[in-house]
Amino acid sequence: MKPTELKDKINNLSVWKKGGQRAPHKPLLILYALSHFQAGKNRLIPYREVREVLTDLLVEFGPKRKSYHPEEPFVRLQRDGIWELDMQVNRSNPSNKLLLEKHISGGFTEEVTRVLEEHPHLVHELVEIVLEEHFPETLHDDILRHVGLELVYRGKKQKQRDPRFREKILRAYEYSCAICGFNVRLGNHLVGIEAAHIKWHQAGGPDTEENGIALCSMHHKLFDRGVFTLAENRTFLVAESANGTNGFDEWLMRYHGQSIRSPIHPAYRPEISYVNWHVREVFKGPERYYSV
Repeated sequence: MKPTELKDKINNLSVWKKGGQRAPHKPLLILYALSHFQAGKNRLIPYREVREVLTDLLVEFGPKRKSYHPEEPFVRLQRDGIWELDMQVNRSNPSNKLLLEKHISGGFTEEVTRVLEEHPHLVHELVEIVLEEHFPETLHDDILRHVGLELVYRGKKQKQRDPRFREKILRAYEYSCAICGFNVRLGNHLVGIEAAHIKWHQAGGPDTEENGIALCSMHHKLFDRGVFTLAENRTFLVAESANGTNGFDEWLMRYHGQSIRSPIHPAYRPEISYVNWHVREVFKGPERYYSV
């Protein structure tokens, strides 16, 4: 296998898709396995170890679900031609119990491992591909820290998207954060105001005004992490599980239950379908109680 072939396989993972639902299981498992490789550990990783780490990653960076299933990517990643287990199991119906009872381990194939060993820079490139394909940039550093890859250098090659998106969104919200109104400039240059996708670009969200909102860098990060979301009427809603001391009231609770700022034209208001996607796939709800 050549490095280009491995990059193609990572670029074209068979990720489960249904109705816009996010499934970051395989990408997160690959990032953890790359961290494991970079640390010089054994090629195969015990499922018991993966189960604990991957579940934590899914809770932190995946959509909120009633239950999490790390056994599925651990087994089904074999179909992508880069992963193997030390014992044959049913790929169509992975069993968490069986994987634990049989002490099964899994990891990159010997062929993939050899390519990684021969081309050390490739780990960095694969990490970049996975992050850019599946997660917004606001989450990259947090994910890397969780999997132990915080020292990886990344060139931040962006996926092809409309270069005018940022300007369109900032103009729609008069170059100010739609939540707190932050709009500091250094001379003539706006600082710390970003164009946030409501439905992530990685999930097929378009580069249009109705799928964007101008946010300061702090609120952008909190939005992409699911700390707050919007209701269909554009009400700001804070997750019940969010908490803190310094900054919690100032950045979040003072806006809870309040309407965000309106764009300069009604046509630019957030599209309900994109807002509902964020609630379902990103927000770490339920929301805190507030009096209407």
